[in-house]
Amino acid sequence: MNVILCGMMGCGKTAVAKAYSELYGVKVVDTDAIIERRYGKISDIFKKDGEQTFRSIETIICIQVSKENSNAVISLGGGCVLRSKNVEALKKSGKIIYLRTKPQTIINRLRGDASRPLLQGNLEERVNDILSQRAHIYEEVADYVIDTDELTCEQIATEIRNNIL
Repeated sequence: MNVILCGMMGCGKTAVAKAYSELYGVKVVDTDAIIERRYGKISDIFKKDGEQTFRSIETIICIQVSKENSNAVISLGGGCVLRSKNVEALKKSGKIIYLRTKPQTIINRLRGDASRPLLQGNLEERVNDILSQRAHIYEEVADYVIDTDELTCEQIATEIRNNIL
């Protein structure tokens, strides 16, 4: 069974996936990294082709990683679970864990990161807007929710292993 990490940009999906992999010896699959290897930088895809094209690419990758992996930790892009087709495919291969993180923690982590197309402009405003639109979706699709603000990546990985699998 795959461990599938979802949540807002900056919530720690990539770092937790790495910690989980190191602790438990499973492969890391990062959907954003796959997209960038195959299609180029995400920010360039957004600029050139728009968000809908990016989301379609993301769906292709979600379905593929769900079919090709059975014992991995999968780190999703922040908007990946917005499409029910993605969630359907992912749930067939594992458990979705929402790494719930307070807006201020996300803002602190992402300050100065210009690579995220959806966060251009006022960072605080964009994080709060996106999180207010997505938080309920993250919670609805998740099999398990972990509040991450006071935990290390290793503690989160251990909680996943002890409480979910």
